[in-house]
Amino acid sequence: MMKKTVRPAGIWHQPPPMDSGEHMDVLMINALLDSLVTIFETMVRLEIEPGIPVLKKDATAKGIVSGLIGMNTDGTSGSVALSLTLPAVREISLKLLGEEIDCIDKAAADLVGELTNMLVGRTKHLMSEKGFDFDMQRPQLLLGEGHEIVHHYAGQTVLLPIKTSTDEFYLELNFV
Repeated sequence: MMKKTVRPAGIWHQPPPMDSGEHMDVLMINALLDSLVTIFETMVRLEIEPGIPVLKKDATAKGIVSGLIGMNTDGTSGSVALSLTLPAVREISLKLLGEEIDCIDKAAADLVGELTNMLVGRTKHLMSEKGFDFDMQRPQLLLGEGHEIVHHYAGQTVLLPIKTSTDEFYLELNFV
């Protein structure tokens, strides 16, 4: 029996007033978190639980394969990255594809690229329902132990661990 996934609404805080300069950031981050939980509940069929966000101190990825995608709209630019460990790749691929990817290769990169596209695509849909439109770039795929995720924005990168039943993976957020 699956437990209900904890929804991350309010993990950051309630959106500030519309005249606040940080309104779009909070809306975007909450839409990304909602999208991630929804994708894993419905498509991956895997329970996830967002951990405690921390400021990331360097560019070194926590996972072994990552997808990085840029997003731009009026008032906000940024990027989001999904970084998966090998155990997370195995678990997610088994649930999503019905077969286990057991090494970091093109199939693992394709999986992370598709998850990143689904995440940002669903976020774009949620934001358009609120009257905002943004451009999303193609994901950049990064592989290997200790690879770097360079967000190309002056904002501080927030690292959010996402727990699965067997391991965790990471969501990185950087918006200015």
